[in-house]
Amino acid sequence: MRKLIYDTYSVMWRELKHWLDQKVRILVTIFQPLIWLALMGNVMAKLTDNPFSRQAFGGANYLSFMTPGIIVMTSLFGGIFGGISVVWDRRWGYLYKMLASPISRTAIPLGKMLATAIQGAFQSLIIIIIATLFGVEFSTGISGIIIIILLAACFNFTMAGLSIAIASRIKTMEVLTAVINFLTMPLMFSSSAMFPIQVMPDWLATIARWNPITYVVNPLRTLVISGWEIEYLIKGFLYIIFLALLMLFIARHEFNRSIA
Repeated sequence: MRKLIYDTYSVMWRELKHWLDQKVRILVTIFQPLIWLALMGNVMAKLTDNPFSRQAFGGANYLSFMTPGIIVMTSLFGGIFGGISVVWDRRWGYLYKMLASPISRTAIPLGKMLATAIQGAFQSLIIIIIATLFGVEFSTGISGIIIIILLAACFNFTMAGLSIAIASRIKTMEVLTAVINFLTMPLMFSSSAMFPIQVMPDWLATIARWNPITYVVNPLRTLVISGWEIEYLIKGFLYIIFLALLMLFIARHEFNRSIA
């Protein structure tokens, strides 16, 4: 166990140092949610001026409704691209050097997933700060914000696991990018991240109710808008944890299978 922890930390720290060296990527992390909140949040602001529309959005203005969706969207895209490092490490030969060393095989996907989760926590904090500057009020206060960041990091971890599982079987960056784009866009826009299920067509509402992103964004939205609905939050938290553990198992299995 001690060796697994040390090996996982080593892989995670390498990934984080590589991320910190990419200054442009960090700037994009800051400006991307700013653009979404500033442009889309204001373009759609009139949607909640009508009292009937406002009721569909949980009694909140659109910016408050949208903020959890932006956090989940950023976690989705940030996490799903976590597997790119596997392809790059394989292309440049670094993956084979790690495999030739006495490092734990489980530590490689786990360390990469944890690094992605930490990046996701940073991104979520940035979004929360920007949203607060735009006037979004978090009904659960600082403690709720901490839980939002933790849940977002868990979702990053989950999506990184899915991405690593896919990247373990795909050898080229071009194919991986195409697969990732094919998965992320339908997942995002067929969920309740941007619009409530009540205003969707019946066929899309049915898909949204089964979409895993809906189950992730709802607890975050509760913490932002509704407050401490403990039973609802526990269900959402358990769902995210289950999904994270499942993706860790799948990522580990696919990674070990690809190097066998």
